[in-house]
Amino acid sequence: MKRTLIGIAAVALVAPVLLMAQDAADTSKQEQAPATFKVMFDSSAGPFVVEVHRAWAPNGADHFYNLVKSGFYDEARFFRVVPNFMVQFGIAGDPAVQKKMGASIKDDPVKESNKRGFVTFAQTAAPNSRSTQIFINFKDNSFLDSQRFAPFGQVTSGMDSVDKINADSGEKPNQGSIQQQGNVYLKASFPKLDYIKKATIQK
Repeated sequence: MKRTLIGIAAVALVAPVLLMAQDAADTSKQEQAPATFKVMFDSSAGPFVVEVHRAWAPNGADHFYNLVKSGFYDEARFFRVVPNFMVQFGIAGDPAVQKKMGASIKDDPVKESNKRGFVTFAQTAAPNSRSTQIFINFKDNSFLDSQRFAPFGQVTSGMDSVDKINADSGEKPNQGSIQQQGNVYLKASFPKLDYIKKATIQK
């Protein structure tokens, strides 16, 4: 099984089980994203907007665009919140949806830095392991740049909402349990988690 990680500093920040190893998906089979587009996240912590630049990370931007269009992130919980580091989300509330959409994609070269508000796909230590999970940097985490973490967008409004996301559960939610049981597990075991009500591509 893969383990999703985002960052190795003095202390490794490793999240539990993510998904079975598989070949990276060919993003050319997905709809190509516009050069620039915005996604409105209506969350329980408040609204925020992510502006995506395809030139920063084409594979990541295309994958994110298709996930949002499919409604993948609707009802997804912010299951990993590390103050002064990042907030991570992107496991579907419905296990069947996660299984259907959870293919990994090919890496992108890192062109932008993991600064405050920048948005990046989570990954394992293995190449081409980005899938559906993304994180938003709470601060300048540029040390991630050398570890293949390629930002594809940034929060352009509503970062105050991102800062308010409930951090009480920290890194306690088990990713394997989320994938197997979805929101049934999270609502029962971590009912105070903030979540995305709906993610919409702005016209």
